[in-house]
Amino acid sequence: MKKELNIRSFDVGNRLDIFLSDKIEYTRSQIKNYIKNGNILVNGKKEKAGYLLKENDFIYVNIEDENNTLKGEDIPLNIKYEDEDLLVISKDQNMVVHPGAGNSNNTLVNALIYRYPQIVNVGDEERPGIVHRLDKDTSGLMMVAKTQRAYESLVNQFKDSLVEKKYLAIVEGKIESEIYIDEPIGRDQRNRIKFTVTNINSKEARTLLKPIKIFDNYTLVDIKLETGRTHQIRVHMRYIGHPILGDLIYGNKNKFKIDKQMLHSYSLTFKHPFTNQKIKIIDDFPERFENFLNRFKSF
Repeated sequence: MKKELNIRSFDVGNRLDIFLSDKIEYTRSQIKNYIKNGNILVNGKKEKAGYLLKENDFIYVNIEDENNTLKGEDIPLNIKYEDEDLLVISKDQNMVVHPGAGNSNNTLVNALIYRYPQIVNVGDEERPGIVHRLDKDTSGLMMVAKTQRAYESLVNQFKDSLVEKKYLAIVEGKIESEIYIDEPIGRDQRNRIKFTVTNINSKEARTLLKPIKIFDNYTLVDIKLETGRTHQIRVHMRYIGHPILGDLIYGNKNKFKIDKQMLHSYSLTFKHPFTNQKIKIIDDFPERFENFLNRFKSF
């Protein structure tokens, strides 16, 4: 892995090792070793893992992974749209997007390489073709670039918030009216694997949600993202007191013993990188949602 990172104002004050644990697919202990061995430099120099980042610091990562050649695997893909430059797939719940520490195979990237071998030359060498991601337990639509020219265009569309992303979620409690959440999100200082609403080293985050149907003490909601922060929907829903059903990190145990989040990316709208044509893809209503809602006669 070779990676270059520039530190911006909202990352100032973070420890070097903690910052990198969110940027590269290695454990914190592995990152500490790489820092100690000089595989990770700050402004061309070795620093300690606890080094506190400053604005405009330049981090260079150069890690030669052993036995980390990406391999294709014959894994079925649910393709919703495809042309010579890109495709949109509906990712199953439980599928990891790309290989990383602890996940070397059975990922979306492995499936892509098997079907499209040329994709290894597109974008990031660690996650070729991937222009955005979904959590393992989040299902639904994902866009993939098949060519470098498409990759660059789509990455910029996401960066400039030009891609419209909508989700369906089943959340705890009753929501009777539209809610707009404009609260910054940053890493939880007490639990580094979690994110939280905070003004400390955070990024702006905006989420719009509309109730579709209330049943029992749950609500099926339509969610539109205006920004794309890590765990944004899950954090914001927890913040307003309506965590996503089945979310083991930000939610609560439930009597149905659902242990995977009821969150599905159902709509993507973007401009084709070359025709400039507006493309809108709508996914099917997820079966696991249907099965849950059928428990309630009112739905």
